[in-house]
Amino acid sequence: MKLNLYIFIFFGLLITACKSPEARKPITVSSGSFIDQSVARNKALNQKEIEKIETIIANQPDKEFKNSGNGFWYYYNTKVENDSLQTPGFGDIINFNYNVKTLDSDVIYTKEEIKTQNYAMDQEEIFTGLREGLKLLKEGETATFLFPSQKAYGYYGDERKIGINTPIMCQVTVNKITKNQD
Repeated sequence: MKLNLYIFIFFGLLITACKSPEARKPITVSSGSFIDQSVARNKALNQKEIEKIETIIANQPDKEFKNSGNGFWYYYNTKVENDSLQTPGFGDIINFNYNVKTLDSDVIYTKEEIKTQNYAMDQEEIFTGLREGLKLLKEGETATFLFPSQKAYGYYGDERKIGINTPIMCQVTVNKITKNQD
């Protein structure tokens, strides 16, 4: 009888001890202050870059700068007035040349260093500002773009000549646009 009682107690304890584990509470609680500080720092950096770009624009009244609506500014060096030409669409192959300078016009990469590029619109990786800028140009047009760092190479730079958080100026010439056949 005692053996049955011990077996009963043993199995009772075994069943009650086999419950699912409870989640532990974290030892430290993150307040999000790091993220808030990062956001504030990035806003201040962006504002400083925009002010520098606006100063450049103000010092060149002979140029007709346009705000892209995508966070960068540009003007046409060569504008094509042919209405039959179109800007590139998704999948179109764009043959183009460009250079990269600092906002103080110091050359970072020449057109010769970069060489002529072929880019399938929105299907390959290039920096955000250039991708959006190419969408504004027709075949034969040349434009100069002023990109804040977040539209250029951002926080990491290009890991060669362009440093972190560096705003840039690019002169881009679209040589040819081959329409996507799909």
